Amino acid sequence: MNSTILTHHLGGHSAPETSRNIRSGPYRTYLLFGAPGSGKGTQGKALGSVPRFFHCACGDVFRSMDTRTKIGQAFIYYSSRGELVPDEICIELWKESITSAVEANRFKPELDVLLLDGIPRSVKQAKLMESLIEVINVFHLSCPDRAKLAERLKKRALKDNRLDDANEAVIRKRLETYETETKPLLDYYGPELIHTIDATQSPARVLWEILGQITGQAGKRKEESSHGGHSVHRGGEIVSFKPENRI
Repeated sequence: MNSTILTHHLGGHSAPETSRNIRSGPYRTYLLFGAPGSGKGTQGKALGSVPRFFHCACGDVFRSMDTRTKIGQAFIYYSSRGELVPDEICIELWKESITSAVEANRFKPELDVLLLDGIPRSVKQAKLMESLIEVINVFHLSCPDRAKLAERLKKRALKDNRLDDANEAVIRKRLETYETETKPLLDYYGPELIHTIDATQSPARVLWEILGQITGQAGKRKEESSHGGHSVHRGGEIVSFKPENRI
């Protein structure tokens, strides 16, 4: 990564900063996690239609960004050259999208739970987002059969008329990138937060399992609220939850 180019596009700062606060305190967040083709987008859209859930897909953020802004121009600079877009730029774009959703009253952090798919994509991104999101659960849509994932990606590419994504080499590269850069997030968040689901099941069954986990947690938290809060272990650290922060 050329740090001089990055600094230039971000107005002279080595790390991006927004001029507006997106929220004082982290967003309550569920992560939809899995390899390309595992069904994160499908589940995100379904869950996003349920009241009090706000779905934010990283891919949609990138496709809808304003390329006239400095951050948009920086994104185009790297992506148009086939280079990895720096993590700081990805997070900044995400923050701007969330800010817009809050200001438009589409996302109400005091009431809604955030659903993220496609971000964070690396341990570095997760660390950059630590102060922004409070991860309640990571739903790992597991599909060890890479041939099945490749077939799903081809069908999706043809359906969405994104023919470049149907290329065997492109698909292989995306799956390799997931294994090396994204999958380590499972170790980062730890088994306490991860709920693994068989992604080869029908979308309805996967959705049923996710909702079962969420509603089970909600019921448990409601019961514990009478005791003034509770704590859970996250990677060896005890994290406290207050009643007002629950679903």
